[in-house]
Amino acid sequence: MLKHRIITAVWLIPLVMGAIFFFPVEYFSWALVAVFLIAAKEWGRIIDKRCNVTQWSFTLTIGILLVALNLLVPTEEVWFKGQLHPVYLAITLIGAMWWVISLFLVLSYPKSAALWGKSHMLKSMFGQLTLVPCFTALIALKALSTASMPYYGGALVFLVMLTVWATDSGAYFAGKALGKHKLMPNVSPAKTVEGLLGGLVTTMVVVAGVMMVSPEQELGLVIGVTLFVALVSALGDLSESMFKRVADIKDSGTILPGHGGVLDRIDSLTAALPIFILIYIAFWM
Repeated sequence: MLKHRIITAVWLIPLVMGAIFFFPVEYFSWALVAVFLIAAKEWGRIIDKRCNVTQWSFTLTIGILLVALNLLVPTEEVWFKGQLHPVYLAITLIGAMWWVISLFLVLSYPKSAALWGKSHMLKSMFGQLTLVPCFTALIALKALSTASMPYYGGALVFLVMLTVWATDSGAYFAGKALGKHKLMPNVSPAKTVEGLLGGLVTTMVVVAGVMMVSPEQELGLVIGVTLFVALVSALGDLSESMFKRVADIKDSGTILPGHGGVLDRIDSLTAALPIFILIYIAFWM
């Protein structure tokens, strides 16, 4: 398993880094459609793991939405005079509201599952609310690049990813070494309070990197935003764990050997990215 994880990471990380830094945003937006179609097919298993028709119909619905977004809002129109396109802003705000709702669903699980556990319609809606705002947030951040700063947007995407990776890695190692108190055993039995705290501490490495590269930033703000995004990313992870538990599946897919599915790799990002873009607009635009 570890060998497979390492091999997958060796080819996947350069591919992701190349896409976020060197792909023109107009190509990036269409490449994302393919990635999110795979994630949508995996979410289809959460809706009903036994019904291929349900899985493919959900995938088709997501595909139509994403293609329509790319055609309706060309990448050069995502930002205009420092303002996010109204369609993108509306989707991002709806996404943020979804994560507030998701927090309550996670905190009240398994009682909350009585409301949605057997509803294909609700689980499909939850999938749309999880995937589509993440898609638009990725494009919005990437599109912040300008002729004078061609890598700026990619750097912001990488910064969110780095925060998520630091949180996940710190939580894993701290949980292994120190974990005693279960965080949410009904949702994810392996996660511990000590692991979460270790993940938050690890994100200070990201803060140090930001302050080295951009020392004019306000330290308190950078720390606060980093910790908040890290906590939100943990919610994304817990939310997917909750849905997979109800669906009785361990991994969302098998496309990434040793890592599971695409959805398993982006679950934390689905929450972190829309929230980060709203914070960025509030404090840095």
